[in-house]
Amino acid sequence: MKAFQVNVSGRVQGVCFRARTREEARRIGVAGWVRNLPDGSVEVFMQGPDEKVNSLLSWCYQGPAGASVVSVDYMERPVDPSINTFSIKY
Repeated sequence: MKAFQVNVSGRVQGVCFRARTREEARRIGVAGWVRNLPDGSVEVFMQGPDEKVNSLLSWCYQGPAGASVVSVDYMERPVDPSINTFSIKY
């Protein structure tokens, strides 16, 4: 198990990035959350089995149709045992 905090920048708001990230995370089997940040970027917290987290992280480099990802920055974080699903934070 591992967890990452990810910041995705570019044209990532107004293109359903949060909803598609949640769908992809649930499809893969990753827990966590996603939210828009005031600077126009999107923050994602993801955790789960290593290969599944790596898969969602890789997906973030492209995002959904309509997104234009410029950069993805991430750092490893402690796994949070209280998070067991993937949600959108507002």
